[in-house]
Formats: sequence, C-alpha cells, structure tokens
Amino acid sequence: MNPKHLQIIAASIGIRPAQVEAVVKLFAEGGTIPFIARYRKEAHGSLDEVQIGDIKTQHTRLEELEKRRETILKSIAEQGKLTDILRGRIEETYDATALEDLYLPYKQKRKTRASMAREKGLEPLAVEILLQKVLNIDALATKFLNDAVETVADALAGARDIIAETVNEDEQARGLMRHVFAREAVISSKVVKSKTEDAAKFKDYFDTAEPLSKTPSHRLLAMRRGEDEGFLRLTVAPADEDFLKQKLSKQFVVADNAAAAQVRLAVEDAYERLLAPSIETEFRNKAKDKADAEAITVFVENLRQLLLAAPLGGRRTLGIDPGIRSGCKIVALDENGNFLENGTIYPHQSANSVANSIRDLKLFVSKYNIEAIAVGNGTAGRETEDLCKSIDFGRPLSIFMVSEAGASIYSASEVAREEFPDLDLTVRGAVSIGRRLLDPLAELVKIDPKSIGVGQYQHDVNQSALKESLDRTVESCVNLVGVNLNTASRHLLTYVSGLGPNLAQQIVSFRTENGAFTSRSQLKKVPRLGDKAFEQCAGFLRIRDAKNPLDNTAVHPESYPIVERMAADAQVKVVDLIQNKLLRQQIVLKNYVTEKVGLPTLTDILKELDKPGLDPRGEAKAFTFGDVHSVNDLRTGMVLPGIVTNITAFGAFVDIGVKQDGLVHVSQMANRFIKNPSEVVKLRQEIQVKIMEVDVARKRIMLSMKDV
Repeated sequence: MNPKHLQIIAASIGIRPAQVEAVVKLFAEGGTIPFIARYRKEAHGSLDEVQIGDIKTQHTRLEELEKRRETILKSIAEQGKLTDILRGRIEETYDATALEDLYLPYKQKRKTRASMAREKGLEPLAVEILLQKVLNIDALATKFLNDAVETVADALAGARDIIAETVNEDEQARGLMRHVFAREAVISSKVVKSKTEDAAKFKDYFDTAEPLSKTPSHRLLAMRRGEDEGFLRLTVAPADEDFLKQKLSKQFVVADNAAAAQVRLAVEDAYERLLAPSIETEFRNKAKDKADAEAITVFVENLRQLLLAAPLGGRRTLGIDPGIRSGCKIVALDENGNFLENGTIYPHQSANSVANSIRDLKLFVSKYNIEAIAVGNGTAGRETEDLCKSIDFGRPLSIFMVSEAGASIYSASEVAREEFPDLDLTVRGAVSIGRRLLDPLAELVKIDPKSIGVGQYQHDVNQSALKESLDRTVESCVNLVGVNLNTASRHLLTYVSGLGPNLAQQIVSFRTENGAFTSRSQLKKVPRLGDKAFEQCAGFLRIRDAKNPLDNTAVHPESYPIVERMAADAQVKVVDLIQNKLLRQQIVLKNYVTEKVGLPTLTDILKELDKPGLDPRGEAKAFTFGDVHSVNDLRTGMVLPGIVTNITAFGAFVDIGVKQDGLVHVSQMANRFIKNPSEVVKLRQEIQVKIMEVDVARKRIMLSMKDV
C-alpha cells in the first residue's frame, strides 16, 4: 500500500491516512461500500458511504496513474534518455496532466512536420536559430541544402517546424497557456448558417459567448449537444489571443535579429497549429468532465430520492395503465405484488362504456378485496383518476397517481418477459404501475435508471461514469432499506451487498426448491454462497416472523452473541429485550466493548433493537391536484398544488395535473439567493406554485414558489 497515495486521498477528503488505509484494506478483502460503512465503523472511524466511495474512486485513479508512470519510465529508459533528474521528477508527480507534459518530448509520435525536417538533417539548424546568436541565417541555412532541401526558404521552414514542436512540448509554455486559459477562456457558440431553420431548439446558443469557468453545466451540455448534432460551432479561447501570443513569444525570443524573427514566426505557428488546439481540447474536456460530474450528481440525488420514495406496502392494489382508444388495462395484485387477474375497461369513449367500466372496477375491488388504486400519470391519467374517485366502492379506498416513466421500457424487457411470459405488454405495464405504489424501490431496480425520467442530459454525459454512479446509488438504497429474503425478486437481490446476478439467482432457485427461508443461517446452504458472501449480505436481508427475531433486523449475525449476552445479563430472552424499551435503557454499552466491537457498532445495535424491521421510507400518502386538467385551464396568477417530478441544476419541474410539467426556475424558488434547487425542494415533494406564464405553442409553463 503506497503511503503517498494514502496521504493524497486523506488530504483530499479531510480524514486521517490510517482511515484510508483501513478502507483500502477492507476493499482488498472483498468488502462492499454498504457493508464497510455499516458494519466496520471501528476499523475506519465511522466514515460514511460517500467518503468510502470517494476513497475507492481515488485509490483506483492513483493505481492507474502508477501504471502509467511505469509505462512512461520504461519508454524513456528504452530510448536511453532517462536521467536521474528526469526520473525523480516523474516519480514525484501525482498530477496526470503534468506527468504527460514530462513525457511529451519523449513520446513516440506519428510522422510530423518536425520529424520530417529532422529526417532532412535540419535539427542542428533549428538549434542554432533557437540560440539567436547567429547574425546571417541565410548563410547558415545554405550549409543545410541537399537533395531534400533545395532552397534556403525550405531549410528555414523546416527549422521553424522543429522549433514549433519544441515550443509545443515545453513545460513552461504549456503551463503559461493553461494559466491564461483557466483565467480568461471564453466559450463561443455560433449557429451553422445552413442549418438555422432546423436548429430552433438551440436558438439560445446561436450567437453567444461567456467565460468558460462560469458556464453552468446544463448550458455547456446543451451547447455540446448542438455541436454533436451539427447545428452549432463551439470554440474555446482566451478573449485576447494576441496578448497571449506576445507573452509566449517573450518566453522564447531573447534577441532582436534575423534569428529571433524566425523564432517569433515559429512560436506563432506553434500557438496556432499545436498549442492552442491542444489546450483548447484539454479545457473543453475538463469543462465537459466538470459538467458531467455536476449532471451525474443531480441525477444521483434525484434517483436516490425516487428510489427511497415512501411505499404503500402490504395492501391489495389495483394497477391501472390509462388509455383512450385502446382502453385502460387493469390488474389486481395481492399485498406482496403478486399478479391475480387482469382486464380492460373503456371509460373514455361513451356513456355506456363508462357504466360498464364502473361495474368492472367495482367487481375487481370486491372480488380481490382491493385496498388502494394506482393510476398511471400518462394519457387519460387524470380522467381515469377522477373516475375512480367518483365511484362509491362501499368502503374507503386510497387512490394514487403514479409515475409511468420507464414502465414501457420494463414491459418490453427480458425481465418482464421472464416474469409474465403470457401477458401482453400493456398488462405488464399496469403491473409495474401497481407495484411502484406498493414498493417503488423493488420495482424501479428492474429498469435502467436512465429511463426513469429524472436528471438532465443523462445521454450526453460520460456513460461509464454515469452507470457506475447510478449502480452505486441503487446498491446504497437497496441496502439502506433492507430486503425481504422471501419475497425479493432476483433483480432486487442483485443489488444486495456481496451478491450480484449469479448468487441472486441461486437464492431464488433455492427458495423455489426448498420453500421460504426460516433463518439467515440457511443462506449458507445456497450453492456457491460462501463465507465472504454471507458476511457481506446477511445483515441486509430480512426474514419476517423468523424464529430468531434478530433475523428481521439490521443486526449482523456476527453480532448476535453480543445481543444474546445483553439479554442474558438482563435475565430475559432476546425477544423481551426487543419488546421492552425499559430493559434496553438499562443496558450499559461500555460493558460490551471488545477489541473488534466498539461503541459505534453497539450504538447501532441498540438503535436497531428499538425499531426492528422498520422501513426508513415511511408510508405513501395520496395527493390531490387542483381543479385543472389541461394547459387551457391555466391562468396567470393561479396558485395550485403540485408534485416535484424532476430536479435539475437550473430549477425543478412540477406536475400540476395538466399533462405538461411546469418549470420553477431556481430564481423563483425563494426570496433569497438559491445556488442549488435541492436546497429548497426534494423529488416527489408536494408544493404550492403560482402560474407566472403559459406558452401553449411551445408547451412551456413557468411557475414560481415565491409568496405562495
């Protein structure tokens, strides 16, 4: 374990190197982020999942940097150019850009103008000119004429090419360029004139310029999308390029003679042809990486809030996928989300069909003892919700509007075909809508997070970085909530710490063949689920009504002896300890501290005994929209209830029940400066908004949260 790496990571996160070392060691032993964060607090000093994830990311980056360093050292050594000073500088560098700058003069290149000039024997001429001591350069250049270099002009041109490449590879020159770009780079966007008519959606960027360092992530990604689609041309350069060229020339031009004039020409050529394009690309990439990181952060936070939305849980539910011409697909689900029956109603066609639809809905509700109805928020969603609310079912029934985002993706997926091979696509969609109400997390893990409908520019950011972040978020949410071992799908089990697709399938197969699990220890009988996997997953799996009550808690099996000792000391059973708060209050935690188990773990155990098996997400509550159904019903100044459906860097989108989400710009969120919309709102939050502007043609609704 590289001590320097530990110091770099520790300084970056603001923790001690020993904490970093402990986490890296736990990862090397096969630990996962959720397991390390919850069950190894003593080892790393109670770091949270974000810090542990950062350690993993940075450690991986530094390991990759070490591999690159070794490659560079080997390459330069093979050329016989590795001096002790150069080796020292390379070994002391932990910045990837600086490392590549050191390697640049020694990097094997494709044929360049400079390499061709060297092949013609012009390097000595370039060296002499760069010294700027010779007075008669024409006479000097004449000495280098040959079959490949026919004129003095050719010789000088070749020498300038060599000097230009030298300037481009100079550390100080590149440092100067980066310094100026960092402070003064401007990103400019112009429309491709031949495509002006087709580029209407990028109208805001037809002729713009702003400091690159201050360009918001959403604007940068929008401009890049316009460029990728061929509608915009982007450039990144300092506002005053002539001044930068002068500063660059001063670094290399040290005399006032004919040789210096040649150097000045070479420096200008180096800037235009080599340095500026290279540094522009570097800064464009850096800006893109930064924008990606910000967009991914927004997406991750939205996804976390969506996955941790309160479930209805444990109630028989009717799922409805609304439609007009093709009717509404309805499905009855039991309290665990198991499919019971499906049908189709046509409530939006004629008076007779409305009556038949009401009859069928009442029949399903009565036949399956339905307790709640989940209506998809797509086409005819509000109308279907209103119909359900108007029916007298003979007893109270909760009616919910549920987001359909991604339901069609699920319906056509291999997962859905595997679950319901004999059901139509639309029926599968209705099942998904109903299950989303029962348990959003369990259902949404089956869908690619990019299809769930939250985030911004998710298709424009680095896809591997996005996938890694989203997978980590799903894993975090699943393990935070915990998973019912006897009802969880293979897809949900996949995200449990230490499992993955193969072991998840093994668990489901074992459960199918042997019946429900009665204890966590039975997991050890699952084929290919070894001791390490059991250690990692057991604490996150729950067994309701298990013989050992601890099997339905987040207490890890390795800590069962501690709880049993607590109960024995109190002369009661473990179940008594769980049920009697007074007994728990009398426990003196320090009496149970050991070399491996400290107060953090003991405190967690006591908290879990206080609320065994409690879902941290709360319970879903029904929401009622205002008396509006379409954009035409909206009037400026109206105040309406709404639900936050998406949060971006520039504001929040809100569903007010008119089939078109409105936007609350970040400037309209509060009577104070708001940097991040997440400071004010959360996904699925119920808020009051005022109608500021309605543009029916452009399908834009501008909202405000101020003074409502």
